[in-house]
Amino acid sequence: MPKLIKDGEAVSDYWTVLKEATGPEVLKAVPGKNFLVPLSFWKNYQEELNDYNGNIAIWLDSHDRVSDLDDSIHDFPLIALNFPAFSDGRSYSNARELRTTRNYLGEIRAIGDVLRDQLYYMQQCGFNAFAVRYDQDVDDCLTAFGDFTTGYQATVAEPTPLFRRR
Repeated sequence: MPKLIKDGEAVSDYWTVLKEATGPEVLKAVPGKNFLVPLSFWKNYQEELNDYNGNIAIWLDSHDRVSDLDDSIHDFPLIALNFPAFSDGRSYSNARELRTTRNYLGEIRAIGDVLRDQLYYMQQCGFNAFAVRYDQDVDDCLTAFGDFTTGYQATVAEPTPLFRRR
């Protein structure tokens, strides 16, 4: 079972990321499994997914917008945000928007090209789960959250900027 970081701990990952599929029939081949499906797949097959005998959550690619979601986002146990490349930071904005504008309280998971150096900053934007890239050691990555003791600007994790905390 693969591991991920969730709420500051290394835990088993019971979700499977569905990258590509032609239709919901792929889910029927493996009933009872937890799937993270792309936003476009969920939009196209919402009715069929409601009948699935397992948990369904969604993932947004970096070009997807949080505004493309409706109020049913609060029904999902988690929303994953994809980082297709280390240098693509659009998912940081999506995480912050989910937490601050949409008041999403569930798990926000970083998936894709997720590296240790990003984890502290991802947490500051609202991520609380991290599926680090295959070549990253999960236990080593846990130490990333202690790399910095504070930040200057306001974040999701610390909404008061440093100059107001003095």
